[in-house]
Amino acid sequence: MRPRIQFRRLDGIVLLDKPAGMSSNTALQVARRLFRAEKGGHTGSLDPLATGLLPLCFGEATKIAGLLLGSAKAYDAQIALGTTTDTDDADGTVLRQRPVPALDAQALRQALEPLTGHIRQRAPIYSALKQGGEPLYVKARRGDAIEAPERDVHVQSIEILEQQPEWLRLRVTCGSGTYIRSIARDLGEALGCGAHITALRRLWVEPFLTPRMIGLDALRELAEAGDDAALLQWLLPLEAGLSHFGRVELDAPRAQRFCMGQRLRDPAWPGGLVAVFADDGKALGLGQVDAAGMLAPQRRFNL
Repeated sequence: MRPRIQFRRLDGIVLLDKPAGMSSNTALQVARRLFRAEKGGHTGSLDPLATGLLPLCFGEATKIAGLLLGSAKAYDAQIALGTTTDTDDADGTVLRQRPVPALDAQALRQALEPLTGHIRQRAPIYSALKQGGEPLYVKARRGDAIEAPERDVHVQSIEILEQQPEWLRLRVTCGSGTYIRSIARDLGEALGCGAHITALRRLWVEPFLTPRMIGLDALRELAEAGDDAALLQWLLPLEAGLSHFGRVELDAPRAQRFCMGQRLRDPAWPGGLVAVFADDGKALGLGQVDAAGMLAPQRRFNL
């Protein structure tokens, strides 16, 4: 019988290199047990097929997980041309196969152009988006008729990394809510042959633009060796997830007032959502600064 895990209070962020073939939630729960963290959350699902950066938030850092979910991201995607699947990736069932036309770089760029910028994008039928309180993938697996929703997304750029007669490799930089599977599907339809994702890797999530990632196998080795100090070296402070916000620093009296939920005012503070710090660099929480410089506490950290 395995010994019972003694969970502990742990605050911070781990930049996990998610393996293929595992859901984001499963990866989170495995990592949470290895760190023995009482509380954890991830910052937006990667498909089971996908690998790469999945920031995991433990303890008080879970309070900013939703903000990281809305950040800009970059992916490398390998796309097979000529085959359409019901999931828009290689994990799905083949729906249709068509011949692939001869494509030069210019024709490909022209097909990609309408898929960049501020666009309307239809989500995959197999996705975690909810309709009537139920994820679309649950409805799809049940065989329900589904009208996948469209929404506004921003695709900053699509770079052609490699082009072969029947497959492509692209680098996509995009904003929150963008489905790379939908880009592959829509590109395939624009080319008249269909397409689907065969490999997908998330490279970075703002503000972690050059992430130092670690995989589950490496974490497991450290945990099983009992090397807690080495394990905790991979735990970034909550403050690492706040670097892309405007910054407000408070002296001790004002920090105390902020922590009590009181409003503060300084016309010199940056407007919008800001990260609030004590003068010793400790993160106190998040606040909203209006046009008059009034800071209203939004979320407070108990670090």
